[in-house]
Amino acid sequence: MSLSPTNALRHTGSLFSLALDVLRTLPRRPFEIRECIQQSWFIASVTILPTALVSIPFGAVIALQIGSLTRQLGAQSFSGAASVLAVLREASPIVTALLIAGAGGSAICADLGARKIREEIDAMEVLGIDPIHRLVVPRVVASMGVAVLLNGLVSVVGVAGGYFFNVILQNGTPGAYLASFTTLAQLPDLYWAELKALVFGAIAAVVASYKGLNAKGGPKGVGDAVNQSVVITFMLLFVANFVLTAVYFQVVPQRG
Repeated sequence: MSLSPTNALRHTGSLFSLALDVLRTLPRRPFEIRECIQQSWFIASVTILPTALVSIPFGAVIALQIGSLTRQLGAQSFSGAASVLAVLREASPIVTALLIAGAGGSAICADLGARKIREEIDAMEVLGIDPIHRLVVPRVVASMGVAVLLNGLVSVVGVAGGYFFNVILQNGTPGAYLASFTTLAQLPDLYWAELKALVFGAIAAVVASYKGLNAKGGPKGVGDAVNQSVVITFMLLFVANFVLTAVYFQVVPQRG
């Protein structure tokens, strides 16, 4: 794929066009519920275990870093609140997004890319079947739903891992760690994290679908499309995370 500015703008416009087509086609009936359930199960099956395993060291690193910092500042009683904030607001959505993009998104791109090079997509269009309604929309909805559920899993595992490492390895006080949860953390933190996961899941599925539907050059082209989809998704996720975080701090009043 050429890296010229013209091609970059063209691909960017095509990607946003696909996103708008998905949004426009979403209310159309009949909804492919069977395809959506199958894709949800597949994405969940390839991401649940890796997400749980990755969230443990994320929570541990956050707890160790914050525990060390609060000890230096003489504010050990706030280590629990700070750890929970870091896990809920940033770690959980980011971990969820990376696993959805890396495992689920690559699988979606490879599936659609294989259909494209076998000319199945062209055959569907000739038969009057909209591939966006039949294939893309169920995958986007499935990715969004699984992302929301995985975010909850990462939050629970991350907070539990942070508690273990703070209390066991850093000799923190269990009561102080648990009591400080409500000092700075609040329910809107969880709600916004779930919204982030929903948006990240949609971005991962749309980018993967776009690269899959535009795969060219046989099996090698499909492999290149998968690699490109993961890289582009990671870049967009971090940009979207920055924007959503900035909006959150403007909209939701923070506890002092």
